[in-house]
Amino acid sequence: MVKRRKSQKTLGNQNDAVTVQTTTANDQVKAEVTKASTFPSLRVHRWIPGSGVLLVDQASDKKWKNWWVRTTWTLIMIGGFFMILAAGHLYVVMLVMVLQNVVYKEVISLSHEPNKERKLPWFRALHWYFLLTTNYFLYGESIIYYFKRWVLVDAFLLPLATYHRFISFMLYCFGFVWFVTNLKKGHYKFQFKQFAWTHMALLLVCCQSHFIINNIFEGLVWFFLPVALVICNDIFAYVFGFFFGRTPLIKLSPKKTVEGFIGGWVSTILFAFMFSIVLIKSKYMCCPAENFSTNAFSDISCDLNPVFIPVEYRLHPWTVRLTYLLFRTEVHQIYIAPLQLHAFFMASFASLIAPFGGFFASGLKRAFNIKDFGDSIPGHGGITDRMDCQFLMGFFSYIYYQSFIKSATGASIIILQDIINNLSVNDQLDVYSNLQEYLVNQKLLAEKVAECT
Repeated sequence: MVKRRKSQKTLGNQNDAVTVQTTTANDQVKAEVTKASTFPSLRVHRWIPGSGVLLVDQASDKKWKNWWVRTTWTLIMIGGFFMILAAGHLYVVMLVMVLQNVVYKEVISLSHEPNKERKLPWFRALHWYFLLTTNYFLYGESIIYYFKRWVLVDAFLLPLATYHRFISFMLYCFGFVWFVTNLKKGHYKFQFKQFAWTHMALLLVCCQSHFIINNIFEGLVWFFLPVALVICNDIFAYVFGFFFGRTPLIKLSPKKTVEGFIGGWVSTILFAFMFSIVLIKSKYMCCPAENFSTNAFSDISCDLNPVFIPVEYRLHPWTVRLTYLLFRTEVHQIYIAPLQLHAFFMASFASLIAPFGGFFASGLKRAFNIKDFGDSIPGHGGITDRMDCQFLMGFFSYIYYQSFIKSATGASIIILQDIINNLSVNDQLDVYSNLQEYLVNQKLLAEKVAECT
């Protein structure tokens, strides 16, 4: 009798526990439905902790349906990307800026609380003001640096370029004062959280996209190659995980597998080595941006960076014998462009480090209990879901290029321009006269031409 009562009591406790869990789950679903209806930009799929299933273990119909949707939109995005790439540097810059603004909007939307925001005047306007101020500073720096020869000779642009940093700082100070004067009692904690969230988004989104645009100005290859490597790694990691994935890689992203991670790395390295051969044959890709009027069909000429010029490598005798045994032909030397060697390190970063930008975004989504940042791209989620790795890869590419690849000649010209710009008018005329005399004496400039100038 006592045992029966104990067992009934235990069963009752279990039922209570099930009821509590069910109620909690229902409340969670209601809360998410309410949030989705309140924030139209956050109508995303619900994520349930621990619900991640490896691709190979998913139902066949669901798995292949997702495969075709994802593949179709991947091809559409790649096709659109190539069209913009061929249109010219200006359109590529505009693409990056549009993507940056969309990602910024998606990230900022995560922390919106309309009930509180309605009571705070100019609340959302501050988000966009700080974005505009940051872009004015960052892109102004890029334009002044890369197009100095035009900016510094224009009577209107010269003062803006000279005092650009001071103007940018004062614009930021205006926004800072605007924020402080709008602090409202009872909302201090919420407002300071939003202030910190805005600056985090500016740092992770705007600053990194600024370096991506700098890569475009240095030459489209430094933009296109990193983007292509991330896309290649994403595709092959998905393919290897789809067919062979069995070992989970990281808890933050349950569907990522070790097999997909390694398969993507090896495939990306091979792709980088071969794709670099194609890129070095295009001056449109290799030449720095001189103006915004060029496109893929323009006649472009420039002095190529040595990194694009193949170098001869003599093979060791045992390597010659090995190639003969394998291919029945003797090969004594091969030609490899330094870019192909640099591409190995860029491919390794794109495969081993850049994915952690995606894992970081996954952790952020788990923190807000959402599956995707949006639903603008079927099968992929929001724009942020596609750009999470690209930002980190673009930043790395800029640092890598500036550290190991950038030609010293271009940097010397920029330094010389800075020195001349800081001279007085009389000193500038003296430099001009001395340079003219030097060119005439070296037979590089005709005396008649010098007299005319």
